[in-house]
Amino acid sequence: MSEHQAAEYDESKIKTLSSLEHIRKRPGMYIGRLGNGSDPDDGIYILLKEVIDNAVDEYIMGYGKQVDIAIKENGQCRVRDYGRGIPLGKVVECVSVINTGAKYNTDVFQFSVGLNGVGTKAVNALSASFMVCAFRQGQFKKAVFEQGTLVHEEEGLTEEQDGTLIEFLPDADSFPSYSFDMDYVDQRLWRYAYLNAGLTLYLTPPLAEEGEEAEKKYHSTKGLLDLLHKEIGDKGIYPPVLSSATALEFAFTHTDDYSETYYSFVNGTYTSEGGTHLSAFREGILKGVNEFSGKKYTGKDVRDGIVGTLAVKVQEPVFESQTKNKLGNTDVKSWIVHAVREAVATYLYKYPESTELFMNKVQRNERVRKELQSVRKEAKAKAKKIAFKIPQLKDCKHHPSRQRPSKKDRENMIFITEGQSAAGSIVSSRDPMTQAVFSLKGKPMNVFGQRLDLLYKNDEMYSLMRGLNVEDSIADLRFDKIILATDADVDGLHIRNLLLTFFLHYFEPLIKLGHIYILETPIFRARNKRKTIYCYSDQEKDKAIKVLKGRGSAASVEVTRFKGLGEISPPEFKQFIGPDMRIQPVRLDNLSEVSKVLTFYMGKNTPDRRQYIMDHLVLRPT
Repeated sequence: MSEHQAAEYDESKIKTLSSLEHIRKRPGMYIGRLGNGSDPDDGIYILLKEVIDNAVDEYIMGYGKQVDIAIKENGQCRVRDYGRGIPLGKVVECVSVINTGAKYNTDVFQFSVGLNGVGTKAVNALSASFMVCAFRQGQFKKAVFEQGTLVHEEEGLTEEQDGTLIEFLPDADSFPSYSFDMDYVDQRLWRYAYLNAGLTLYLTPPLAEEGEEAEKKYHSTKGLLDLLHKEIGDKGIYPPVLSSATALEFAFTHTDDYSETYYSFVNGTYTSEGGTHLSAFREGILKGVNEFSGKKYTGKDVRDGIVGTLAVKVQEPVFESQTKNKLGNTDVKSWIVHAVREAVATYLYKYPESTELFMNKVQRNERVRKELQSVRKEAKAKAKKIAFKIPQLKDCKHHPSRQRPSKKDRENMIFITEGQSAAGSIVSSRDPMTQAVFSLKGKPMNVFGQRLDLLYKNDEMYSLMRGLNVEDSIADLRFDKIILATDADVDGLHIRNLLLTFFLHYFEPLIKLGHIYILETPIFRARNKRKTIYCYSDQEKDKAIKVLKGRGSAASVEVTRFKGLGEISPPEFKQFIGPDMRIQPVRLDNLSEVSKVLTFYMGKNTPDRRQYIMDHLVLRPT
């Protein structure tokens, strides 16, 4: 027999993993991605979320109005609620045995937020250290685990208030080089507050200096209305349509912006990819308007410019992934459509002044759509004459299906570059299966304040919109990531800002949903005969020179400054767009800031901008 023959397959090869061993072996099945904390969907945030979810579930059921959260500099998290506390006899099982918990009992938990029967088990399994302590009626039970293995138990009397305390330190084996981005934590905690009016959360972040006290309070009295106000500020055209019931709560209004923006939640969890509840909500708005008006407006007529918040409670939610980005329940559609239609029609009958503003917006949308029809027709005919394919696009072979989203290891992306030189380097070094390239011919137009028809009259912008496939709907996007790859100089920065203006002005949801990124490429290359180090800043360059010279060594070091992406050879460039690629997500804190920022940086307020530049000008010594 060959020495490479497979090992014998018998009973000894069959393995049975414990609950927590299976989580450690296949963490992606339970928490989605792992990551290092640079993305809001990375595992460390999911771990924190699962623990806080349990505390929020207690509040939803009427127990405990406060949750205390602390994150230390080493990444250890502490969450203390003041609910009923885990029953003392089941403390160990509830955090270590899958499919154990009270959330299967609808008498105890009607609308659970967390991963039923899995949440704290996943946190336990993926933590270097994990401690749970339950306080009930003057008694406590404490259990300590290391990498999911129970190492200590303790119980006795206590004067602590009823509730549960959990402390955990994410395991470096699963999350190497991780760190919490407090902006992501801040955003998540505000969502808890908005979705649970009356609940108060306190966060103690990592201390900036020894002995410094820093605690932030999260509290909302008006719930989703507060969330909507935070997002749009004073941009709403009319007072929001608002409805609040046990299982369905929503608020929305129109702005003068393009496209639709929604913040949808199921049982307190943000569903970034929407789902059946959001589809039903959108349909209900359309039907409510058409019922009131007696006309047959299209969805785009009614919903273009809407910013809405939606929270649904479902007893048995079915999600399309373990991390709950998209709801799949079909049974919720009919009653949500009916409830939203009734609420919208009632609002329009009840408030004539607001109704006039609402219907004026719908009629403007209809007029713009009809005006665009001929422009769109001409643009499509012109594009067809030039080429069936988009000339600036070097496409990739793999594209995600929005019905069946691509797996994380099969994400595809498109690089938007400036000029043929930079595009040439990326095209030569890319992975043609998952990496596409769109090459700009020159500086894109500043579209701030421009009408929608400009998209069809400007060849380059029309080609970019076609390449991304977002003309009809953001949901049709052909790429998981849109990466801006511009030179690290003033011109490159200007082009990047023009592209961001393009997306913010016409396709704002692409940024809100986390599809837009900025590629970081090295500015310097430092090398000697034995080693090459690529540097992304002056500080990294200085450090690299010291490393290459060694202690007291007079070895010569060659330093090259890359003026543009085109100066980096394809063999070198390949590593900068490979698995270790450095990309920064473009964040959008709230919609109300967009118009202010765009007006200042891209608008016609030249004197204000000139004065700002003069006030902040830093002269470098020559």
